[in-house]
Amino acid sequence: MKINRAIKKTIILLLSMAIVFITAFACSCGWFKKPDNNGNGGNNGGEIVNPNPNPNPDPKPEDKPKPGDPHPSAVGLPDRRATEEEKILNFATGRNDFGFWAADGWSNNGMFNCTWSRNNAVIKDGLMNMSITKGNDNRFYGAEYRTSGTYSYGYFATCMKPAKCDGMVSSLFTYTNNPVWDEIDIEFLGRDTTKVQFNYYTKGVGGHEYLFDLGFDASEGFHEYGFDWQKDCIVWYVDGKAVYKATKNIPSHPQQIMMNVWNGTGVDDWLKPFDESRLPVTAQYKWTAYGARNN
Repeated sequence: MKINRAIKKTIILLLSMAIVFITAFACSCGWFKKPDNNGNGGNNGGEIVNPNPNPNPDPKPEDKPKPGDPHPSAVGLPDRRATEEEKILNFATGRNDFGFWAADGWSNNGMFNCTWSRNNAVIKDGLMNMSITKGNDNRFYGAEYRTSGTYSYGYFATCMKPAKCDGMVSSLFTYTNNPVWDEIDIEFLGRDTTKVQFNYYTKGVGGHEYLFDLGFDASEGFHEYGFDWQKDCIVWYVDGKAVYKATKNIPSHPQQIMMNVWNGTGVDDWLKPFDESRLPVTAQYKWTAYGARNN
């Protein structure tokens, strides 16, 4: 009896092991497949099927726009140009509705390697000529023109020809630091004026840079550059065509309208080292515009 019991236990153990082995083998071969959405089950040729496929796979990287083509975010948006009425600062006619004035005698410090000088913001032959120079004191001097008041949502634009020189910036932008740092930028990096950089800051947080390939060299002629600042987005324009749109964390505080030219320090990876052998270098502006939004 003891022998028979031992034999039975051995047989049961062997059968159990065989069942486990066969089940594992069948699963690995795909014999037990979950039916698909059409009710079909069974073997799929040994292919392992993911029972929970990702319903939202990552999209394929978007194709890089060709030079001059808008970013996909701006495709299909309507054109926008400044009207004559919106040209609040016109250097050909002398119009200066918002009291623009030239900064003088101080520096922004930090990455700005120049002191603002009103002598470097000169109106001549219907143009504002904003220059970077080097004085007898061996210091660099730049130029900045700004409004006294602040302005909110609307279309901001300028007709300009940026300077071409490594290590410097020509710009139109809006800015405030009261009560917080908000800013919206159109910046030309003199290292490559076939591109223009768009950016913005909301409560001091930036990191929204987008470098748009113009398809032409901006330093060779005048073009209109602008942005439409709305409550829920900013749309940038080149010669009336929408080319880029931002929708995240948009600035909300009224800002001064400003334009400047300056050379950098400590930002060679962004601007390249400043090439002072090119001095003096000059950006030119025909007019600046602002059209307020009603919403």
